[in-house]
Amino acid sequence: MKDNRKTKKILFVYPDYAETFWSFKHSLKIIGKKSAFPPLGILTLSSMLPDHWEKKLVDMNVSKLTDKDIQWADYVFISAMIVQKESVFRVVDRIKGMGKTIVAGGPLFTTGHEEFDKVDHFMLGEAEEIVDGFAADLEDDDLKKIYRSESYPSIERSPVPDWSLLENIQDYNSMCIQFSRGCPFNCEFCDIVILNGRKPRIKKNEQILEELDSLYDQGWRGGVFFVDDNFIGNKKQLKNEALPAIIEWQRKKNYPFYFNTQVSINLADDDRLIEGMVDARFTTVFVGIETPDPKGLAECSKYQNKNRDMISSVKKLQNAGMEIQGGFIIGFDSDTPTIFQRQIDFIQKSGIITAMVGLLSALPKTRLYKRLVESKRLLSESSANNTVFSTMNFIPKMDLNVIQVGYQKVLDTIYSPKSYYERVKTFIREFKPPKKGTQKLKLYHIKALIASFWLNGVVLKGRRYFWKFMLWSIFKYPALFPYAVGFALTRVHFSSVAKVQESC
Repeated sequence: MKDNRKTKKILFVYPDYAETFWSFKHSLKIIGKKSAFPPLGILTLSSMLPDHWEKKLVDMNVSKLTDKDIQWADYVFISAMIVQKESVFRVVDRIKGMGKTIVAGGPLFTTGHEEFDKVDHFMLGEAEEIVDGFAADLEDDDLKKIYRSESYPSIERSPVPDWSLLENIQDYNSMCIQFSRGCPFNCEFCDIVILNGRKPRIKKNEQILEELDSLYDQGWRGGVFFVDDNFIGNKKQLKNEALPAIIEWQRKKNYPFYFNTQVSINLADDDRLIEGMVDARFTTVFVGIETPDPKGLAECSKYQNKNRDMISSVKKLQNAGMEIQGGFIIGFDSDTPTIFQRQIDFIQKSGIITAMVGLLSALPKTRLYKRLVESKRLLSESSANNTVFSTMNFIPKMDLNVIQVGYQKVLDTIYSPKSYYERVKTFIREFKPPKKGTQKLKLYHIKALIASFWLNGVVLKGRRYFWKFMLWSIFKYPALFPYAVGFALTRVHFSSVAKVQESC
């Protein structure tokens, strides 16, 4: 690109999320944060576009989109996930009403752009191989309707995200970067293999360290989320190259970051990989457990979870120093009315505090979606919000009323004060955090302590369970008391999401 070409004013808009299990809006507000993560896709795309273009970001999760913002732009770029769909429709209507040209991309549009007839242009799939042609056409004001990546490109050319777009980095609870794209597994309900393929593509060590340096230079200290859908998709490269480099970087910088990511349960089979992740300071991992029923696992092709004691696998990771967050699904064809209590029992015994239990939903273009279309059981498009206001978008085998009543029973039980604090106790008994690289005390930790004591101990119901838990933690596991306070605060969010009926 020649810098003497006419500059373009690009407004990036990231629509606001519907309330979901992961929004943590109430908890974030308490500690002075506005959103969990910045929009990494937009920040990365911005770094791929010509430097001489003027760029501005409005993340509607942290700030308002004004008419002045829209009027300023030559083009408005929108990126979104499926859970942002309703917000996207409203934003598109507003922008088109002001006569602006819209370019849209991201997971929502890659799997369902046909729904958005008011959008002028689309970038579908991954941007690395199509962005140059797109940018050249935009500078000539000669954009095609659709730019589509027909392959899964190498991400070794993916640039450092454009952090300068963030008005205030401290608005976010955590930063995020990416090590790989793609997952070697092929679960029936999952759209990752459609978006990113089954062969994990990885960045070079130099890229990861450059991105860590960029965050460090921005003054960030705290959580960093590796957004990979399966961080351990390429175990060999991770163990032999990436983790040793990250460990050394952390050591030299005196451990400024703690990491979390998403993995498959077979992480528990690799002691060396576990040790490497803990040494790098991975403190939390999300695992798709889905169901304790082997028939359900076979139905959805979750073969990595079969033929193993999943509770033992979870506890092994907890023993090593990692908190396990878990995803659970209700509504498989093989489910019977016994599944509700089985899910409750598994969650309680495992000590998985953050247990995301949702009703099965058929996402666009997945194998599940296609199977339900063929059997004429699909009812509507998915909102992808399978926890808050959870509904099924297909006709289940089990009676729908039985599913809904049983599902609410699961939520009422696991997020009731009694069950929740018992589950935290189970986790704390197993948890052995590493001593090196512990978090430094920050102002928001003090805010969390005060808020947790006030809300759980004075304002909300379930107070006696809270105070009993606090005393137990102080006297039995004083070194883990900060964890106890944090988990008590997050229960405020979980109980509101689950709409739990509480008692004192």
